[in-house]
Amino acid sequence: MSSPLGTRPEPRRTPLGAEEKVRAEANFVPLVAEHLTVSGRFRVSADTPELVELFQGVARRVGDMLRRPVVSYANGRYMVITFGQEEAGLTDRGVRSVQE
Repeated sequence: MSSPLGTRPEPRRTPLGAEEKVRAEANFVPLVAEHLTVSGRFRVSADTPELVELFQGVARRVGDMLRRPVVSYANGRYMVITFGQEEAGLTDRGVRSVQE
């Protein structure tokens, strides 16, 4: 099927296979962990449910790796991964605000 003049056809996306998802998640964990420790947040384009799911898994693994609460949120276009609030008693004031 051809597209109207002056428009580009929308690219077709091939879903990741099970092995590709595992590899992608494992490869993104060190990158996201580094960004969080340096800047306090990581933002990525995640405009499909598959990408949101992938980066939610990455966020969980990063939290486990850093032994800190990590949260993620998506708006349908981007996903942000950042540190969550510390549990009461773990900081000098009991709560640490989310960095932006």
